[in-house]
Amino acid sequence: MNKTAIFFGPLKGAVNRVADKLKDLIGEDKVVMVPVNSATVADLEKYDKIIFGLSTVGKESWDMKYTNIDWAKFLPEIGKTRYETKTIAIFGLGDHVTYASTFVDHIALLANELIKNGAVLTGQVSTCGYEFDESEAVVDGKFLGLPIDEDFEPELTDERIENWVKQISSDFGF
Repeated sequence: MNKTAIFFGPLKGAVNRVADKLKDLIGEDKVVMVPVNSATVADLEKYDKIIFGLSTVGKESWDMKYTNIDWAKFLPEIGKTRYETKTIAIFGLGDHVTYASTFVDHIALLANELIKNGAVLTGQVSTCGYEFDESEAVVDGKFLGLPIDEDFEPELTDERIENWVKQISSDFGF
């Protein structure tokens, strides 16, 4: 399919709002929204261009100890397909004040799983302009995706999204 799929969750929160903003910027006719609470490996295999959006997911969710979280249910699907021929980017929401030492670590958890299955990520973002202590999502001075803090920096969200869409547009063919 030519459209870009935005796999996101949870519904009705900040991740959903950011996914909607991405859809509006990219163009509604170029995007398919796929909530992860009902997504399957077949959905992943349908699309060659995928943006993943998630909020903070702790190790306990990744390890499936808590199964009531949308991403905890969907994460096992990620490893059931290959990504070598797909264009992949990630955005993640986090709290840089309360969780300064683990800011958007969930981006790294997802990125590592995708990379194990052949993904090459696009959309890395410089750490400049972000305040945090540590993040597993930082490699060589860049986040593995777009970090957003709607809790303490909502006034920066629109500009960060706009800059990111410009950055990934050539890879995704927007």
